[in-house]
Amino acid sequence: MSVTVQPKAASHEASYQPEEALSSQVDTSHFPPVPRISVQAFCLSDHSARTVEAAAEDRRMAKAHTKVHLGGIAAAVEYFSQAPTPNLIIVEVKASNGNVLGELDNLAEYCDAGTKVIVLGDLNDVKLYRELMQAGVSDYLVSPVDIYQLIGSISGLYADPDAEPLGRAIAFFGVKGGCGSSTVAHNTGWSIGRQFQHDVVVADLDLPFGTAGLDFNQDPIQGVFEAISAPDRLDQTLLDRILAKCSEHLSLLAAPATLDKTYDQGEGAYEILVDVMRAAAPSIVLDVPHVWNGWTRNVLMTSDEVVIVAEPDLANLRNAKNVVDVLAQLRPNDRSPRLVINRVNVPKRPEIKPEEFANALGLDLVCQIPFEPQLFGTAANNGQMICEVDAKHAISDTFSDLANTVLGKVNPAKNKRSGLSALMAKLGR
Repeated sequence: MSVTVQPKAASHEASYQPEEALSSQVDTSHFPPVPRISVQAFCLSDHSARTVEAAAEDRRMAKAHTKVHLGGIAAAVEYFSQAPTPNLIIVEVKASNGNVLGELDNLAEYCDAGTKVIVLGDLNDVKLYRELMQAGVSDYLVSPVDIYQLIGSISGLYADPDAEPLGRAIAFFGVKGGCGSSTVAHNTGWSIGRQFQHDVVVADLDLPFGTAGLDFNQDPIQGVFEAISAPDRLDQTLLDRILAKCSEHLSLLAAPATLDKTYDQGEGAYEILVDVMRAAAPSIVLDVPHVWNGWTRNVLMTSDEVVIVAEPDLANLRNAKNVVDVLAQLRPNDRSPRLVINRVNVPKRPEIKPEEFANALGLDLVCQIPFEPQLFGTAANNGQMICEVDAKHAISDTFSDLANTVLGKVNPAKNKRSGLSALMAKLGR
């Protein structure tokens, strides 16, 4: 992706954006990623130009190639009189002048077939909106537009209305080696499948040392390495063939966990795999190893949700602070990472209080998991999840609550009222 600010140099569906729309009312996590398209924006105001630039830096626009110009429709006509049009043109107009349709007709003479147009205007008028839609404009946004409206509009234009909803990718990342991030990821994935009764794919991205196969008591022949080794052949059919079925709703994409080869993945090694998994299941749990390189950074940047796992000591706090600061730069329009503190109350170990740990990072503490070596050791040795070992243990409820949190949902089982509770409600009335 590149963004360049330069000096002045078809029928589609749309949704009307009222003037009072606020960015805080938009849930950006549901915007599907924009594909590899070219975008040219021609703005009249510096505010609009900065908004397009900020939108272009968003992770959902990472694949798009965006350029921003000043000058509005006049500059666009001059530019495209000598150059082919891109996939999408964003143009700002003075709608209050009353000649928007005439100016757009001039621009249409230079537009190639298939080019979409989003118009930014200063007039909040339904009649104008309808006229623009009839003229073939893809969408009309009332200025001043914010980045959430713009990203949502672009994303909506290129999302297939007949396609299944994209799955939600949740990345679990340990800020220090051995802090239990993989265990938290696997148990949370298992809880999502059990509670919400929908398909979950757990992908172990730690190719040389991954433990997902052991934790789920699986020894698949193929897994993540085979998927990323042939990106040109990777599709739904191949993914289904290499997935290991762990339960009715949970499938595993295991790591080879061998050292007979080195694993030197490029920065975009997992992009295609994650896209294919998004179309395969509503929830994707990414077990990201404790390394820092191009592909790790890219996976954390493009995931819908990031959960960082730490232990309550000084080294973990330092590392967590670095991770949080980097993610704030990579994901400026997303919610902050979720914080899970693991192995709390280890005997005779000096610890930072979980609340103080979270406050130092400026994050809300999602949950803290106590030190229970007998419980976790038994689960690991048996290839079971915590809930399978002891469903009544408080830590089982902790993983259930964490599953609810990362999906932004309420546990369906907790909403079901028993016959006795219904009877008591009637008696109360």
